[in-house]
Amino acid sequence: MAVETQIIDYLRRMVTRDASDLHLTAGSPPRVRVDEQLVNLDETLLSGDRVKELAYSILTPQQVERFEREKELDMAFGIEGLSRYRVNVFMQKGTVAAAIRTLPHKIRTFEECGLPITVVTNLCKQPKGLVLVTGATGSGKSTTLASMINKINSERKCHVITVEDPIEYVFKNDKALIQQREVGEDTLSFAQSLRRILRQDPDVILIGEMRDLETIRAALNIAETGHLVFATLHTSDAVSSINRVIDVFPSSQQQQVRVQLSFVLMAVLSQQLIPHAQGKGRVLAAEVLIANHAVRSLIREAKIHQIYSIVQTASREGMRTMNQSLYELYVKKALTLENALSRTLEVEELERLISRS
Repeated sequence: MAVETQIIDYLRRMVTRDASDLHLTAGSPPRVRVDEQLVNLDETLLSGDRVKELAYSILTPQQVERFEREKELDMAFGIEGLSRYRVNVFMQKGTVAAAIRTLPHKIRTFEECGLPITVVTNLCKQPKGLVLVTGATGSGKSTTLASMINKINSERKCHVITVEDPIEYVFKNDKALIQQREVGEDTLSFAQSLRRILRQDPDVILIGEMRDLETIRAALNIAETGHLVFATLHTSDAVSSINRVIDVFPSSQQQQVRVQLSFVLMAVLSQQLIPHAQGKGRVLAAEVLIANHAVRSLIREAKIHQIYSIVQTASREGMRTMNQSLYELYVKKALTLENALSRTLEVEELERLISRS
């Protein structure tokens, strides 16, 4: 793979702009995302042929062949001295386009991520169970999981296997042995890799994304057999995350799944990254659900809608709602009132919290 000099120049300029994403598309100048806003990197309009040349320069011949067959491709690559990058190459209006996201070489600590330190530290010590990290694309799920796996790597003599699409953060073995498998390169699918993963003697398993019934079923079964499983979902809060896991199954199986989930679920972290009030960088807002006895009972009894009230009142156990997290960030002057209110599904509740301060 001979990366085009022009691509390297774009990626270097991303660093100076503190940009998270680079977009290359025909008929448009290269654009970067800075604190959620897309801005032009320069004013040069890219042709379809030029975008194709730039995109293909970061792909291997095998990846080019797969892209031309499937019309879209996820992959990752690194440039020494710069960073590691996650790439999605796709077609639009008959031309090649690409979105490139920066993945820092340095894995952030819990403090640097803005995670609830006591909660995530305790989760990393668990011998078994299911931990879900949820949120929209770009909400920092991969960074949170990388931070947690890195913590385990520094403290536990165990075997960690990750299944990712693509591999984003690259780990170096410390106390743990970490093996990373990429969908499309090392395995054909999440579901296929998980069917055989228990034969590989894992202690901790990271599933990059629970996309379908088969993958979710495998995650539940693996957690039930005495392994610690981390996984992501594209859901906005803890209650919808639990519902997503259950609702993907046929109705005839859902009660059985409720019981199984009630036993294996350890926690749900639902995240948002929001522009900082000072205008530079973003801060993490996170809802935290810990699966205590009351939560497990509500899952079994199909009273999941009542879980929110438990999260509201269980701060001593480390739980907090998204509104409580947004409120804390607002009080610390890390969020503007406008941004805080725009990121909640319960506006009136957040307004009441803020009015009391």
